[in-house]
Amino acid sequence: MPIETIYLYGLVISGVITILYLFFGDALEGLTEAIPFVNPTLIFSFVTIFSAGGYLSEIFTRLNSLLIAGAAAIIALILVTLMNVFVLLPLSKAEESLVYKESDLRGRIGTVITGIPSDGYGEVLLENISGRISKPAVSFTNTNIPYGKKVLVIDIENGVLQVKLYEELETDF
Repeated sequence: MPIETIYLYGLVISGVITILYLFFGDALEGLTEAIPFVNPTLIFSFVTIFSAGGYLSEIFTRLNSLLIAGAAAIIALILVTLMNVFVLLPLSKAEESLVYKESDLRGRIGTVITGIPSDGYGEVLLENISGRISKPAVSFTNTNIPYGKKVLVIDIENGVLQVKLYEELETDF
């Protein structure tokens, strides 16, 4: 069997396995946790790049097959290392979700987007780096809080913020 055919089979098989891993990788995530130093993404990437480099080199050059295999392996190793360092490691350390706990909202300052009557509900918009959160709110002091005013979140009960009018300290500098 010619070496080009082996490279081509390796390329097709690793490509198919990579696509399957893309779709079903979450189901196999527990298996990869058991062996932390083995990353299927890196292995599949190495085999794909190695096979593609070897196949193309065999087709378009007249170099020795061992030299082509060595060069393809070195190039694949360099590219996979760069992908790991600059893509996979930063992604693994990135924030996994934008989920927040309601207790984290205590002490935050928001803006009233629907006026809060003394005995009813309104709505408050809380902003942070990752986005905006809109929550129902009641007045902690049972006073009217008009639209556009800044409020301080005192407590949260059953998903409803208890807020009071925020008064900024004035300084004479």
